[in-house]
Amino acid sequence: MNIVIAPDSFKGSLSAMDICEIIESEIKLDHPQVNCIKLPLADGGDGTLDVLLHSTKGRKLTCSVSDPLGRTIEASYGEIDKQSVFIEMAQASGLPLLEVHERNPLQASTRGTGEMIVHAMESGYRNIYVGLGGSATNDGGVGMLEALGIYLRSEQGERLPALVTSLQQAATIDDSKRHPLLDETTFFMVSDVDHILCGPQGASYIFGPQKGADSAMVEQLDRWLQSFGKLLSSKYRYEQLAQQAGTGAAGGLGATMLAVLKAQRKKGIKFVLEALQADNAFRDADLIITGEGKLDQQTLGGKVIAGVSERAQKYHKPVIALCGSIQLTMEELKQLGLLSAFSIVRQPCTLQEAINHSEELLRWQIQQIIRTFMHSNAMKG
Repeated sequence: MNIVIAPDSFKGSLSAMDICEIIESEIKLDHPQVNCIKLPLADGGDGTLDVLLHSTKGRKLTCSVSDPLGRTIEASYGEIDKQSVFIEMAQASGLPLLEVHERNPLQASTRGTGEMIVHAMESGYRNIYVGLGGSATNDGGVGMLEALGIYLRSEQGERLPALVTSLQQAATIDDSKRHPLLDETTFFMVSDVDHILCGPQGASYIFGPQKGADSAMVEQLDRWLQSFGKLLSSKYRYEQLAQQAGTGAAGGLGATMLAVLKAQRKKGIKFVLEALQADNAFRDADLIITGEGKLDQQTLGGKVIAGVSERAQKYHKPVIALCGSIQLTMEELKQLGLLSAFSIVRQPCTLQEAINHSEELLRWQIQQIIRTFMHSNAMKG
């Protein structure tokens, strides 16, 4: 019997690899003959780099870059093949790099992400995949542009600081000194986020608060991104740019990648499943166990569980999902194509209590699932 274990991480508690190891150990306790195929997953955001490197045995490269507040740090990206790399923008411009009191989207910059891109291009890579998750920034990607030799200028021609606060004054985008290797490089933006650049479903309103923005700042940031979106659209002749799905990813970085870098968009989980050649494992599976922190509306939009279920349906394989909480209706669970879904939480508790006991809770729930599944198979036999 082949059981594929293909979860995302439980944010704040267990990594995807941790979950794979725990589930395998519980299965093997009573069923040592079962072949467990561990396939830790991610959706293009933070954690994707480690998942890709673990499963593909890829090479990690390190460079010195600016963190969101301009401090020098070491950041890593991964070689996919001799021409291609995956850059997790959160490595340089991510929220986890800041203390809670440091979170301020008026000051946070994506410059470090641009510096990683420059390092990759100058190291000889010509296909660059950028994962747009976990950002601390809302600057529309102007920090990244500055690192690539592309600047904002005022009506008077003055070069403006590469911060979101400059977007209100920006009259032109000067790309006359853009890095020459940009024209030889193909870019891909990898994200599970469909949010557009501006408005109630845009970057500032949806993600600004978690980055330190209060309600007044959110409105201000949204106005500035609206202005910048028009400037990008005009300069690079990209009609309706701000309404394109994914332009709000990473604080508007998605819009800049589409317009300036001519990036191709890839859904995060689909990209990861393809990179890991998951079809080979799914095709021969008797059961697929997946999971992530929450089963909610975002799951329906293309998170890990949705991606695994969609891929598994090609081979008519049963999928069981594990999560911290389930916020979907029965009809929505059927829509996902799941055989069943289980919360690992057994009784009322706080989120912190669930996080603190996540391994114990996961072990208990997987025991119940495997006993039921094995009994069902025995009855069929």
